[in-house]
Amino acid sequence: MSLVTWVLILSGVGLNAAAQLVLKYATRPLGAFTRFDTATLTASIALLLRSPPFWVGMACYAASLCVWLAALAKAPVSVAYPMLSLGYVVVAAASVAWLGETLSPAKVIGIVLICAGVVLVSRSSA
Repeated sequence: MSLVTWVLILSGVGLNAAAQLVLKYATRPLGAFTRFDTATLTASIALLLRSPPFWVGMACYAASLCVWLAALAKAPVSVAYPMLSLGYVVVAAASVAWLGETLSPAKVIGIVLICAGVVLVSRSSA
């Protein structure tokens, strides 16, 4: 695969991961809601629609879709799709650094296994 194809794949993964992180940030105020009913849902939607991080996250999703379609046009899906697993790695690392979350040893082992799988998949396409 060409460098452009790899850039498209990794950009799609990065944009998708960014969308997850920004949307998580946007939903932090929703943690105060304790019930799941019509009034709570309506208030949650209204809060999100006024939230700039929500719209940044949605824009990241839209951009990731466009970039991902370009990547799929150039790469075999059997190679491109497993690369989405890198998003788990990016989101886990960024959630620790940016959102103050923690990683258990089991999560770290899982991330290492994901990375090993991505390396194997990417090398098998050569």
